Amino acid sequence: MSELKDLKQLLHTCAYHRVEIDRYLDPDNPAILKFDPELGYLHQDHCMKDGQAGAVTAGTYARRGGHRKMINYADQPCRINTYGDSYTQCAQVSDGETWQEALAANFREPIRNFGVGGYGVYQAYRRAMRVEAMNSLAAENIILNVWDDDYMRNIDAARWVRVAWMMRDLPRGKKDGYPVHGFPWSHLRFDLKKGAWEERSGMCKKTTDLLDLVGKRNFFSAFKDDPVAHLYCLREGGEAPIGELEELAEAFGLKVNLRNARTRQADALELHHAYGIESTKFTVDKLRKWCKANKRKLMILLSYDVPTVQTYAKKGTRFDQRFVDFLDEKKFRYIDTLPTVVDDARMYKGTIEQFCERLYVERAGAQVFGHYNPYGNFCFANAIRQGLIDWLNPKPLTYRD
Repeated sequence: MSELKDLKQLLHTCAYHRVEIDRYLDPDNPAILKFDPELGYLHQDHCMKDGQAGAVTAGTYARRGGHRKMINYADQPCRINTYGDSYTQCAQVSDGETWQEALAANFREPIRNFGVGGYGVYQAYRRAMRVEAMNSLAAENIILNVWDDDYMRNIDAARWVRVAWMMRDLPRGKKDGYPVHGFPWSHLRFDLKKGAWEERSGMCKKTTDLLDLVGKRNFFSAFKDDPVAHLYCLREGGEAPIGELEELAEAFGLKVNLRNARTRQADALELHHAYGIESTKFTVDKLRKWCKANKRKLMILLSYDVPTVQTYAKKGTRFDQRFVDFLDEKKFRYIDTLPTVVDDARMYKGTIEQFCERLYVERAGAQVFGHYNPYGNFCFANAIRQGLIDWLNPKPLTYRD
């Protein structure tokens, strides 16, 4: 894979090609993502060859509300809504193979799935605020699933800046090439002058505004002054401005040195994680206050990608410890699945790598990361089952005396 030299190379690599946007806008071949000026995009019905052992998976979404198709006990009243990214949506498995459906079958009550692939915690929060304002879809119990990369997505003006670089060796600029996504959306930034978080709108107000990001010159102009793009460039080994980032590090109480070429990448990664985690603290605190004011109950789930699971199994370390400490300190109700998964792995006779192969599907198609296979979703449902039983009042019908 090519090495990154500087910010210009990063943004030129990420620039949309006209054929990619034309493909996305083609009315005769609808994309799996529907543009949304606030949330970037929402899911639409799709069939993709991205599942376990090359299976074709099908995802079906309700016209009103846009949640994934409910199967188990779908005709019963629903009191649980789930929000998050693709690990909530359950990418790479078909309807009925999600962890929500596994729990719904066990609880004997429906669970709505409002997960959207690629969302951060903040975008999931904005989705929840939209849905929970609809009387027909509002739920008493709200579950927010926070996954590995979600922290950093909060502060992305457009996640495509990171995705396009990660996927840089896949074919681009072709009608049948790697599909564009990660569109501009509402996001968070820390205002250094005010010392406070700022909620920002996405830069595209309508679908055709995506054409303004076509071409190297346009894309570079849109993101050249974005400090989060600068931060990502630094953590990937490229040269980028550091002035504002040094101020951010100081504001977050971090001792990093972005001027030292030898340690810059590791320090930039530490700052990126810290920035994302601090933005997540702001988001979950905001959501909890809303829930309290509106007589809702909030549960936070913590879910993880393969590298984090393997690192925790081998070294006992995790990148999100400061967020876990925050949840404990502020007495949030949450379920941490990382120790549970690793405990299960220790009972497995093979290696941690072999254990993870049983749970996850390799990335395929437009997927940036691999997701739980049907068995992995079942295991995740089992990992959070008792915590949800203890949280729900009244308990699920299955567990009532």
